Amino acid sequence: MKIGVRKICSLGILAALSLVLLLVIHFPIIPAAPWLEYDPADIPILIGGFVYGPAAGIIITVIASLIQALTVSASSGWVGFVMHIIATGTLVTVSATYYKLHKTHRGAVISLILGCLAMTAIMIPTNLIISVKFWGLTAEAVKAMIIPVLVPFNLIKSGANSVIVLLIYKSLRKIIRE
Repeated sequence: MKIGVRKICSLGILAALSLVLLLVIHFPIIPAAPWLEYDPADIPILIGGFVYGPAAGIIITVIASLIQALTVSASSGWVGFVMHIIATGTLVTVSATYYKLHKTHRGAVISLILGCLAMTAIMIPTNLIISVKFWGLTAEAVKAMIIPVLVPFNLIKSGANSVIVLLIYKSLRKIIRE
């Protein structure tokens, strides 16, 4: 991936915007799991992945996740950092990779649907491993949360962010590239 000063600045701005959105907008969406909050932080990351490709999306994800882990989400520490990279990294990698091959509105819709499904799927084993090993939950407790909590949360969060990306991407693409 060729990186110039302009691209580095754009990636940094998108990572910063991700953090600002997280700080300004976050609220629980599943009453049974109030610790799982919706936030629009993935929107700038997805836009960066669409504009610059999946590698750039991963770079933004890592930068935003690291800053988030050291500041706003410091209580979840490195475990939250890893989970965020896995969730958002999967969403942006799958979406941006498909979109890179199919740069149409239909391609964007399909790419985001695939990204949402991939993120939701990867977070099931991730929670079964990480939540059990590092957050002290039992495997049975995590398994009991898969259908009523984890799947809906990941689908709602990634789906809402994807719809917003579909609504704003085309107009922002020109601004980011110029």
